[in-house]
Amino acid sequence: MTDFSDPRPPLPEWILDAYDVLCTHSFNSAEHENVQSIPREEAIEVLCNPDESALEPEDATHAVSRLIERGYFYEVGGELRVTMPEE
Repeated sequence: MTDFSDPRPPLPEWILDAYDVLCTHSFNSAEHENVQSIPREEAIEVLCNPDESALEPEDATHAVSRLIERGYFYEVGGELRVTMPEE
């Protein structure tokens, strides 16, 4: 389902599902307590986990790349940080 109030471009449902999974596994950054983050390598592992998304490594890498390209995450030093949409 597309949320027309969200300024970010739409993505396929399976990538949005990956985003939801990663957001549940993200934590507040040690440097910025109000910023959710997850290391990129850990994000790929989570998405490949059969108890989560069970994606193939190439699909997990593609999903992470698309989420970065579309502004759902931004990367700093190998850490994916959740981009919070403006209210």
